[in-house]
Amino acid sequence: MSKRTSPPFRADHVGSLLRPANLLEARKSFADGDIDADALRAVEDGAIRDAVALQEDLGFQSATDGEFRRTSWHMDFIYQLGGISKTDEQLQVAFKNAEGTTSFTSAALRVDGPVHLEHTIFADAFAYLKSVTTTAVPKLTIPSPSMVHYRGGAAAIDPSVYDSVDEFWSDLSAAYADEVRRLAELGCTYLQLDDTSLAYLNDPAQRQMISERGDDAEHQHLRYIKQINAAIAGRPEGMSITTHSCRGNFQSYWAAEGGYDYVAEALFSELEVDGFFLEYDDDRSGGFEPLRFVPEGKMIVLGLITTKNGKLESKDVIKRRIDEASQFVPLDQLCLSTQCGFSSTVEGNALTFDEEVAKLRLVRQVADEVWG
Repeated sequence: MSKRTSPPFRADHVGSLLRPANLLEARKSFADGDIDADALRAVEDGAIRDAVALQEDLGFQSATDGEFRRTSWHMDFIYQLGGISKTDEQLQVAFKNAEGTTSFTSAALRVDGPVHLEHTIFADAFAYLKSVTTTAVPKLTIPSPSMVHYRGGAAAIDPSVYDSVDEFWSDLSAAYADEVRRLAELGCTYLQLDDTSLAYLNDPAQRQMISERGDDAEHQHLRYIKQINAAIAGRPEGMSITTHSCRGNFQSYWAAEGGYDYVAEALFSELEVDGFFLEYDDDRSGGFEPLRFVPEGKMIVLGLITTKNGKLESKDVIKRRIDEASQFVPLDQLCLSTQCGFSSTVEGNALTFDEEVAKLRLVRQVADEVWG
């Protein structure tokens, strides 16, 4: 079996890691005004340096900064886009798990000006990550363009700024294309676009919500695919771009359910990324049958190891599921990862640091045994 020399790799992970206790304490001290931004950054730097060393020690070919400088995986990026503002409205997203329900609350967003890139978002964060990697490829994760639209839809766009949704999408994709170009100039060769919408839209309840607010639920995924392609069309040779899709990840809760069937044919055949990180840790994600639409050359990273709890999966079970997936897409086009990040928001999921390390080690071990 061929060794992967470009992303995604046989053993990979989605991106976010549990925040260390001293980092959480520093963030609180900064919020309370007890330390300044430089002191907080020093703690972040140390935590990121340790996280990169851990990933490299475990044998991963890529390393992230754990998203340690962020509060959430997406909003820290989105609010930095020109033309996007926070509003006083509090947006609540319902989540659930076997124990019950909860909600994620954040400020809503408003498109109140022409969307543009004012500065290279996460430039300093990537530069530091790149400076502390030694054997691994530094991987940056950012939310996809779809996430700017999915939260509020057309209702969040000021009609005095955009009287046509096509103009909004054109500007948004152009802003992302500018970001991709600038990141490449900084030396980024592995970029991941995180996108829950492309998994959410498989859930009939989510499509109903989209329809009720006045958007075209039936074709929403086609618009998202088109605009992501426009955003990454100009990426330079040598930059690998993947996307990650899951059904929500907040303190071990999820927001949506359903297999990939509704979006699969268009997603796999039309989205021009190099690889797809797919959540496949339990029955919520459906079966592997939608993978029959994956064309030759596209990589599928099977998220078979859950981050939502600390129970360690069986190697034999994981290998059996990889074999099942290989009935629909060749084994040489498959990789292995965790199902999502360990800490999509600063609070983190319901497992310990040692359990997180065990999960990552399992990814590496199984990948070595399956692909060599």
